[in-house]
Amino acid sequence: VSPLGQDQGLRFKRGRIGHRLLQLLPDVAVAERAATAARLLANPLHGLAPADQAALASEVLAVLNEPAFAAVFAPGSRAEVPVAGQLGEVAISGQIDRLAIAGDEVLIVDFKTNRPPPAHPADVSPAYRAQLALYKAVLSGVFPGKTVRCALLWTDGPRLMPMPDELLALP
Repeated sequence: VSPLGQDQGLRFKRGRIGHRLLQLLPDVAVAERAATAARLLANPLHGLAPADQAALASEVLAVLNEPAFAAVFAPGSRAEVPVAGQLGEVAISGQIDRLAIAGDEVLIVDFKTNRPPPAHPADVSPAYRAQLALYKAVLSGVFPGKTVRCALLWTDGPRLMPMPDELLALP
């Protein structure tokens, strides 16, 4: 979908702003998150109508308040973690939306704002699966002996979709 299409790129803008809120708000006290989100979204530079601001704030806060996502946003988890490595002769460089390390597990989470999201992991775009597979391969070398798991967090719903290892095979 072109950012120059009918919605004038609102979908892409919404995704970028939503990612930014998911990066910043976990470090804000729970009682202050709604007000902080409202203040950030009201910034005229975003050009969001009040209804769009309220809808995006509601979506992001639903993600942060969902108990099933507690491990993703646990204290010590990190946002926008750079990842770089070498796999064979291929250099890998990217950014993980959320990284959580607990005990002997590493959790890589990528946020997706697609509407509607796919119902099953097998229906996820091959590009998204390849991205996670590369991140997993690099971090498996960084954290030997730890289990590295990957998931997509679909903000529409919201829903956390663990990605089975068999769908993350590198060519």
